[in-house]
Amino acid sequence: MARTILLLTPQLPYPPHQGTSLRNWHILRGLALSHQVSLLSFVEPEQTADAAALQPLYDLCQTVGTVPVPTRSRLTRLGQLFTSRLPDMAHRLYDPAFALRLRQWLEANLFDIVQVEGIELARYIQVIREASPTSQILFDDHNAEAELQRRNFLTDMGRPGRWPAAAYSFIQTHRLRRFERWAMHQATWVVAVSEPDARQLRTLAPDKPVTVIPNSIDTTAYLLSPGGELNHYPFDLLFMGKMDYRPNVDAVLWFAEMIWPLIQAVRPQTRWAIVGQKPDARLDLLRRYPGITITGRVDAVQPYLAGASVVLMPFRAGSGTRLKLIEAMAAGKAVVSTTLGAEGFPVQSGRELFLADTPELFAQAVLRLLADKDERERLGAAASQFALQYDWRVVVPHFTSLYEHGGQNERAGER
Repeated sequence: MARTILLLTPQLPYPPHQGTSLRNWHILRGLALSHQVSLLSFVEPEQTADAAALQPLYDLCQTVGTVPVPTRSRLTRLGQLFTSRLPDMAHRLYDPAFALRLRQWLEANLFDIVQVEGIELARYIQVIREASPTSQILFDDHNAEAELQRRNFLTDMGRPGRWPAAAYSFIQTHRLRRFERWAMHQATWVVAVSEPDARQLRTLAPDKPVTVIPNSIDTTAYLLSPGGELNHYPFDLLFMGKMDYRPNVDAVLWFAEMIWPLIQAVRPQTRWAIVGQKPDARLDLLRRYPGITITGRVDAVQPYLAGASVVLMPFRAGSGTRLKLIEAMAAGKAVVSTTLGAEGFPVQSGRELFLADTPELFAQAVLRLLADKDERERLGAAASQFALQYDWRVVVPHFTSLYEHGGQNERAGER
């Protein structure tokens, strides 16, 4: 049965350049095949709200509304830290202009479902309840946020220079537990991207069903032909991700400090590309390292995937699932990951990728793959087959199943 759906997103999902926008773009395009979808979204400073540039969104949606991302000074954030019991993420995208626009839309239109994409928008659940009490609310929790902050705390506690960040994460962990639990209870349905995340969320609200619907991509967009027209940027190693995101920054710094010297000692000609927007200032010191390139934002990751020999996933913090892993696998690339980096995916070390959790084992796996083209191709072939189950055409219909059957199918997207 076709439904009228209002999708709330923290950033415009088109063009889809990184994890959040990728998930939301494929959800939107999948839902639009059988439902009437409208979009109300924040616009980040580097994004455009120009209708011509966003034509693919307008082609899919009944209505598209945008509000600029609110700005907060450091002083405002500090004040909220001491005067509010809400977590920082609840303040990050709370904006009276967005709340007013949302209320106006809800009062003028009857939406069967309002889908809230991410905890940064969860405060608007109260507006939805007030303005449209008959609408059903789906809360799509892209990460188990309280658990993510707990892991950030544990990671940063190991570095005295990061103790202020650890203290911040300690405070946020407790606030996020309360807020995440509240959002779950307010929503009609709760969605997690992986079973590990769902387990964490169920500890917060044991009486609330949590449905697993994994992240998805367009796997056909990552089919790489060595002799094709796609540009190739040849690097031995590749890391992809939004480079102001704490787990990504930690992963790169840990690799650079603990693993990169072990690789360079054996193979000094190795080249490593760090690809992603908004590089954190803590990464500046890596620019002086021989063999390391930090690109900043790129128009597409496919040329870097096409030229890479091994894709790195050296994560020690984070939650959810990492879309960059499925992107690399869909491209048929050999991957070396920590166990945490592949969390939420039913992979086996040596079958679709290599898993390694110590610097020595991680370096050995990378060097083995750099030296053995046949092994890279074997892993890549298995990885590309594995990634097919995360194509959006397979995954997104589980949302419609949830609308129709409620929380009965709590592991809708798991395989």
